[in-house]
Amino acid sequence: MPRRRTSSSTSSTAPSAAPRNRTPQPVRVRRRSFGDFVKAFLAFVVLLVLVVGVPLALATQIGWPLPDGAPGLDWLQREITVKTFLNILTVVVWFAWAQFTACVLVEVKAALSGVGVPGRVPGSGPSQLLARQLVAALLLVGATAASLTPGLSQLGQSMEGNQKPSVAAAQQTPGIFAQQQEQAAGTASALAEQAGQAAARADGGSAAHGDTKYYRIQPPEGRHHDSLWEIADRHLGDGRRYKEIFELNKDRVQPDGSKLSEASLIRPGWIMEMPGDARGGELVEMPDEAPNVSEQVRQQISDYARTGDHAQGGGGSGAQGGGSGAHGGGDNAQVSLPEQRPAPATPATPAPSAGQEHAATPAAADHSFGLPEALLTAPLLAAGLLGALGRRRRQALWQSALGSVGGRRGMEPPTPTGDAQDVQDALLVGADPEGVRLLDRALRGLAAALTAESRPLPVVYAAWMGGNGDLHLQLAQPAGKPPAPWQLGQDQTFWMLARADAERYEDADTAAPYPGLVSLGTMDDSRLLLNLESVPGIVSLGGTEADRTAVFASVAAELATNGWSDRMTITLVGFGEDLTPLAPNRIRHLDGFEDLFETMSAETRQRRGALGAAGHDSVLTGRTGPAQHTRWAPHLVLLATQPSDEDALRLAELAADAGRLGIGYLVGTEGTDLPGAAWEMRITGEGKLLAPLLGLELEAQTLPAAQRRAVVELFTDADPEHGPGGSDGPGGASGTANTPPFLVDISEQGRPAVYARLVGSYEIIGLDAPDDDRSALLHEALALLLLHREGVHPRVLSSALWPRGVTADVRDALLERLRAWLGTDPDGTPRLATDATGRLTLAKSVVSDLDVLRSLYYEATQGRGVGSRQVRGRLLTDALVLVRGPLLADRPEGRYRWLTHEIIDAQLPLLVADTGLALSEFHLEKNRAEKAIEALNAALRTAPADERLWHELLRATHATGDLDRLRALAADLVGRSGARGVPPRTEALLDELLPTWRDGVAAAG
Repeated sequence: MPRRRTSSSTSSTAPSAAPRNRTPQPVRVRRRSFGDFVKAFLAFVVLLVLVVGVPLALATQIGWPLPDGAPGLDWLQREITVKTFLNILTVVVWFAWAQFTACVLVEVKAALSGVGVPGRVPGSGPSQLLARQLVAALLLVGATAASLTPGLSQLGQSMEGNQKPSVAAAQQTPGIFAQQQEQAAGTASALAEQAGQAAARADGGSAAHGDTKYYRIQPPEGRHHDSLWEIADRHLGDGRRYKEIFELNKDRVQPDGSKLSEASLIRPGWIMEMPGDARGGELVEMPDEAPNVSEQVRQQISDYARTGDHAQGGGGSGAQGGGSGAHGGGDNAQVSLPEQRPAPATPATPAPSAGQEHAATPAAADHSFGLPEALLTAPLLAAGLLGALGRRRRQALWQSALGSVGGRRGMEPPTPTGDAQDVQDALLVGADPEGVRLLDRALRGLAAALTAESRPLPVVYAAWMGGNGDLHLQLAQPAGKPPAPWQLGQDQTFWMLARADAERYEDADTAAPYPGLVSLGTMDDSRLLLNLESVPGIVSLGGTEADRTAVFASVAAELATNGWSDRMTITLVGFGEDLTPLAPNRIRHLDGFEDLFETMSAETRQRRGALGAAGHDSVLTGRTGPAQHTRWAPHLVLLATQPSDEDALRLAELAADAGRLGIGYLVGTEGTDLPGAAWEMRITGEGKLLAPLLGLELEAQTLPAAQRRAVVELFTDADPEHGPGGSDGPGGASGTANTPPFLVDISEQGRPAVYARLVGSYEIIGLDAPDDDRSALLHEALALLLLHREGVHPRVLSSALWPRGVTADVRDALLERLRAWLGTDPDGTPRLATDATGRLTLAKSVVSDLDVLRSLYYEATQGRGVGSRQVRGRLLTDALVLVRGPLLADRPEGRYRWLTHEIIDAQLPLLVADTGLALSEFHLEKNRAEKAIEALNAALRTAPADERLWHELLRATHATGDLDRLRALAADLVGRSGARGVPPRTEALLDELLPTWRDGVAAAG
């Protein structure tokens, strides 16, 4: 079971990072607008009318509605008159007034004290909500407006609902809003009895001033959670004395083995030594003076008392206090790591070995070889970026092929260098596309199953991905039993799916249910994804500007490229203008807050209206069921610069209903308080993402400035319109991108020592067959090196061969075998070498048929064949002869998965198609239509989807003058087009060459 850990620095932070009480602190607002005073005056008038005017009107106009004396039996037999109805209505109004007045008093007390969450008046959801808004408006001009914002304990329940709030106390398990079902249920009654006994004893006055007393943290009751502030307020008479309790108990080992390291993080069952002047019935004196306390509790207090002399100021290197169920003042909920206690028959999570290449911690034994750690430890972000980069490069290839005239235009994308090359390697090593695929299928499968059962999607605050591949969803509130194969997790607010069950999911035709999930970091062996669109308010992020921007960039990049979202809008304010190339259709940049407020105000109104018109209460109900509205896509706003006080209040008002509308706000702040902030986080210079009030301490996922620039460079170079060389770039008619990365000497003198045939079945000529047990690995490693003549990083090679991780000694042993198998050239030069950057490269004497194919086509169209028709025809014919089928056609199942990251599957068909087109053109120049048809058919066997080949085949067949043959070809082409029909350009060409082709289609139909 993973445990939370914290370094000693946690307990010795700078004054600015001192432990804060969990109770919300008032936000000091320096300026108030005229509108604020108008709102306050109107709120005062409304409160005066409702609280004072209503009872005065009732008393003076209607009078006392109840009988003056005890009613008799004849009272029940009287005729029901209009006056009877008025009296009944008056009683109802009196009760409503009393309830509303109670709500106002509760809200005013909570607002003025600034401590805790206002108590909930029974059955008064709408009334209390109205009272809260009026009191907040009235006190908006004061210093305590922020304390009126609903606290985190209200997350997961509505004001009107009867659901009990989530209880953050899963024993020995940190968790987001996790309920302490098992521990609290078993100990609540016993602790209540002990407290009552202690109260009776204390009331007897047996404790003298100065005696050592202890307090046992009580389990939560309803919405109330114990906090050091409230304990100090009850037993010391001043909540500000909570620091004395903290200092007395700081870093002392509690009965569950944890330690108190943050004043806001305490657990039920913990013991607190109290100052000598503490008073109150819940206190317990020294164990030998408390005979009514259970033996177990007496022993725990006794053991705890012995730690007081030597534990003060301890290093704080133990497990962080509050790790599992930390909670303070009743306005906060706990962010929790799902308990690693899988369902029956599911094996426990194995601890990763220190040498695994995919270990989550940067301190793994296998160092990074200089690759960026931020991307190596961000598998979901890396997978998204890698997938988006591959799509961008494929798009550039196709645009180059379809928009060009003449010779080959940019077959090879530019080879990255420097930081861009390191970042690309880090993406290849760190990416976990299988994890992304399983997450996407699991979420869509859950949505489909709930739809089949006519159940709504539950609100999900976070998802935890365990190191063993299990997925835990943390719900805002219990939502019943999940559909199979999902299971209940550690409590009613966790739904869990084992990896084995997730792998059995197939693609579901349903909208992505939780597209706003984004990785924040890791805790132990689990990765936290926060659902930004479900947050009932603003998420604030503190820290230095550089650290905050690194987190913002990581969030923006993952949201823009992730694989578990259909579509979304990401608005960046104050940073990230350079991130637009990652996803131009998703990312937009605004200049300042006024633009943001204008845009989001309009969209908020539009979404409210659209939801109301569609009859949905939230975007979640618009993603499931018969509607399946994919238009309910999230809009996530990342505001990197802290807004002014006035702008912050406007933003808080705007974000009040954001969670229901699918709009999320992540706002950077230099201080600690931000109006409307539901969750507060802070990024440290050491890369820790801290949220003390949520009980979180993560290894933050970041994208530092240098790596962000390198990522953007990769995408910009892949853009066909903005690549190197201007508009010609990768898709232009000129430039270095036209030249293959490795040209082979195709003369007789250039015969290679080792020749590998990759286009078709995999064969190697010039080497002895390796050991059968390791043959597959060696062949796969050689294929990867042959497809990357620029060099392959050792970690890229090992992650390609062992996607789930490998120890350094196994990797090094493979490289030694590969070197020995390839041998050396006659001059003694090893055929597998290491360049200055540490990347593995092959000697020029090791060649593949793909290298030869590229070289032949290059020579035919840009080299010697340009000036000699005879040479061009011979080179193109030789090139087409090399094509025996798709790349690595007989590769074994389960291997060569790294090919999904490559664009060779798009490059090879285009190269073969270009070769066939060039050879067809060569033959048609001499009216050799049959030869042209033969070349085109040969190319179509490898590139059957290339529309250009079909066009030229139609023209070549038309040139033969055989109309029956042309009709047969047209019918074959129409049959291949399927339900989508013939492409427009092909249809226009058929109209030109064979005007009667539609008649043949109709007859066949």
